[in-house]
Amino acid sequence: MQRNHKFMRIFTALFLCASIFFAADRDANAAEAAKALPYDDIRQNYAKDAILNMTKHHIMYGMGGRRFEPLKAISRAEFITMIDRLLAIKPVASAIPSFSDVPKTAWYYEWIQPAVQLNIAEGTSAGRFEPGRSVTREEAAVIMARALQQNVEASSDVPDKMFQDQELIHPWAISSVDRLFHMGLVAGNNGNYLPQDLITRQEAAVLMNRIWTHPGWSEQLQAAQPAVIQLGWQYGQTTQQFEQQVANSEVNTLSPRWYFLSKTGEFEDQTDASLITWAHKRGKSVWAMVGNRSSQESTHSMLTDVNQRQAFVRHLTERVRTYGIDGLNIDFENMMPEDRNAFTAFIIDLHDAMKSIPAKLSVNVSPDLGTDWTAVFDYSALAQHADYIVLMGYDEHWGGSPIAGSVSSLPWLRLGLETLLKQAPASKVILALPLYTRNWKQDANGLTKSEDISLLKQNELVLTKNVTTLWDDRLGQYYGQYYDSGLSNRLWLEDGRSLSQKISLGELHAIAGYGYWYMGGESADVWPSVRNAIRFSSYNFSS
Repeated sequence: MQRNHKFMRIFTALFLCASIFFAADRDANAAEAAKALPYDDIRQNYAKDAILNMTKHHIMYGMGGRRFEPLKAISRAEFITMIDRLLAIKPVASAIPSFSDVPKTAWYYEWIQPAVQLNIAEGTSAGRFEPGRSVTREEAAVIMARALQQNVEASSDVPDKMFQDQELIHPWAISSVDRLFHMGLVAGNNGNYLPQDLITRQEAAVLMNRIWTHPGWSEQLQAAQPAVIQLGWQYGQTTQQFEQQVANSEVNTLSPRWYFLSKTGEFEDQTDASLITWAHKRGKSVWAMVGNRSSQESTHSMLTDVNQRQAFVRHLTERVRTYGIDGLNIDFENMMPEDRNAFTAFIIDLHDAMKSIPAKLSVNVSPDLGTDWTAVFDYSALAQHADYIVLMGYDEHWGGSPIAGSVSSLPWLRLGLETLLKQAPASKVILALPLYTRNWKQDANGLTKSEDISLLKQNELVLTKNVTTLWDDRLGQYYGQYYDSGLSNRLWLEDGRSLSQKISLGELHAIAGYGYWYMGGESADVWPSVRNAIRFSSYNFSS
């Protein structure tokens, strides 16, 4: 019996030692595990995995000193920045600010600007964003519904069977909360939504992570940038300047102005083979532009004389074969309406020749507004016998226009594109956009004249003349006015925001791509805006 007690005392002592040893080991493992985490202040709760995953994918970051501050309220600027990162939207240093309280010097300026361009972010008033104000749970739902392209409208109708306190949700938010609830993205707290409570950083992490890991959305959020044709025209630049501009852009198809039908009917050749070598080394295509110097007489003569027409086709075909050019871009303007059939015949002949190489054939056309200017274009036949139709979506108000106005307003562009799409498949349509605008000046006699200016010059005027710009939602662009010596100067601006609206229109119709007249006219913020618009439009967040 005594031996058994002695044995038990020894066993107990050994057990206690082992327990202390394993406890110490367990504590050491726990300490090591905690040390491996990026933050010291996150708890083992519903949000931990989401916080870690959003940190891993660089969508959310800590607050410094190994702190995440999970219970801290999130500001409007922070929330928009996280959404941009979630959607792979790149920052944009826009030349034209959207809000008076979002200065260019603020860290969040380049994150709020693209969100405004894509209609994800809206101001609290016409000119203010209130970037530092905390976001309520119902506001977060409205912003996220826009980010997920959900078409929801303010409603006074309260949906059934959602939350016990849903009557406290404002009418402007109820539809968004309802949509996100049924998409499985928002949940309540003990049956309540608590709409006026401030959303915390850990709640934001959970919301972002649910979207990031959603089975139907995860792959597209992490996919490569969608590939579309991005055609850039050379105009007034040397080859070296053009190459530099293309290298800093989204352009993948170069169109140098190399071939012309002269005013005397001769074939002009300005080929620079070094550009082709440069482009091909970088995986880019070259579609040489073919112009007619806007000469009705020489164009009519070439188109209607079969021998001249065939000779012109031979000249072009020889150049394409000799230099390894990837395609041609036909830019014939100011043609006679009676040359309609002859122009179509020219395109048919040229397309047959290009197919034998093979090389692409694209044809530039103006929007069909039922005037003599466009009567020469048989849009349906051209679409049938060319690889691409390039809609020149600019010059709504041209240089000599008696009325001042936009170069390319959104309603005008929409009408032109949708009219063309009735006669040409979207897969063959390239929408050309302006990298210029016009400064409409009033002279001493009260007459208005315009000056073509690049977007760089436009932005310089806005800055140096202290122009107040106002966004016109109907036109899809900013408008500004200033005075020189008491005389009015008016600007309908083109920038990343207006171009994003136009690209979103094109993506809505799934067109083949975009063209830009002209390279060198853009400011640097244009290209990330273009990239963001194409990427954001590619998403499909249907539940």
